Amino acid sequence: MAVKIRLKRMGAKKTPFYRIVVADSRSPRDGRQIETVGTYNPLTQPVELKIDEELALKWLQNGAQPSDTVRNLFSDEGIMEKFHNAKNSK
Repeated sequence: MAVKIRLKRMGAKKTPFYRIVVADSRSPRDGRQIETVGTYNPLTQPVELKIDEELALKWLQNGAQPSDTVRNLFSDEGIMEKFHNAKNSK
């Protein structure tokens, strides 16, 4: 099973709010998910981003592939750097 970390769109029309979820890559965008890792609200100033860092690192170490947007959000928070350092220190 190919697992991805991606955004799940929530909220009303024209007011998007996203959950960062771990899901099977074959499931639809807003379909079934395995676990929620965080939230992302692009409409607030500044952008509101909450990520459970331990959970995100656990899924990355288990082989989950982040989408491009999620990879950028993780990089801004420093999670990708921690994952890279942990992987190379083994």
